[in-house]
Amino acid sequence: MSLAKAVISGTVYREPEKRFTSNNVPITAFALNISDSEESVVRVITKGNFADTVEKTVHKGDKIIVEGRLQTNTVKNENGTERKIVEIDCFALEHLAGSGSAPAAQSGDSIVQFGQQDFSDDLIAEDEIPF
Repeated sequence: MSLAKAVISGTVYREPEKRFTSNNVPITAFALNISDSEESVVRVITKGNFADTVEKTVHKGDKIIVEGRLQTNTVKNENGTERKIVEIDCFALEHLAGSGSAPAAQSGDSIVQFGQQDFSDDLIAEDEIPF
């Protein structure tokens, strides 16, 4: 059952695991820790060609942002009991700066730095605001 669209960020808690459906569609699932405690782990699922990309580029410890459809699913524990979990059917993913898999800045890239003289301490008048 679909609940809503969600955008969350966190640290990859478990390495992506790829499996295939009976129709040979790749599905990748991994756990994302959205806080400092293990109790805040959300399962993220990707499908199709996106699943192949995620399996190759996402690794345990990466800091990422995930966008997708929030849904619930029922899973069985080792002892046979069922429980509901929250998961995201992901359709977009981005690595955050400082993450191990995020692309590093190229040496030829220029970084804009502002000096104190570039900003004025004067307030903007209300008639100068364009809306």
